[in-house]
Amino acid sequence: MTSTAVQQLVEICDATERLIAEVRDEQWAAPTPCTEWNVRDLVNHLVVGNRRFTGVLRGAVPPGSGPRPPVTDVLGDDPLAAFRDSSRDMLATFEEPGVLDKKVSMPIGTVPGIVALQLRIVEGLVHGWDLARATGQTVRFPDDLVEQALAFTRDRLADVPPDRSPFGAPTPVPDDAPALDRLAAFLGRPVTTATD
Repeated sequence: MTSTAVQQLVEICDATERLIAEVRDEQWAAPTPCTEWNVRDLVNHLVVGNRRFTGVLRGAVPPGSGPRPPVTDVLGDDPLAAFRDSSRDMLATFEEPGVLDKKVSMPIGTVPGIVALQLRIVEGLVHGWDLARATGQTVRFPDDLVEQALAFTRDRLADVPPDRSPFGAPTPVPDDAPALDRLAAFLGRPVTTATD
């Protein structure tokens, strides 16, 4: 039986898959709000992250000591298929019996599987925002899900030493900005008035 949190991650992966499907050929080299990555790099990061979480949850991949895995291009000729396959594997792993209670080692420390799942939800939301901004698309996630992720992030990142945080320092954003913009700003994205 799929937990509510796993179903939320399913929704995020589905929305991100739709964004990737609409990336035009000339947009793959476009910059993103993650200043060191273009669109292809960002999608590659999502695929590598999905695979890494799958491996860590299954005990097949050591977590490593840095906040991000090494950068290797794993997209091949079909970035959409690479994302879809990596998402399916990761989601199936999160649905395995006992995974959400199991302790796993992540770069931020040893956490229960449910916390690893919440980390992946946050990553999916903010990188979905990144991808939408970079490609001129609109992404919609339920506000209650984003608010929950924002509360989780504020609570959890307070315990992570700055040199181990995978995100930038918070940037200014109006208090009445949409929840997704507030999450993106909290995780270091410069948020300007959306024109979409």
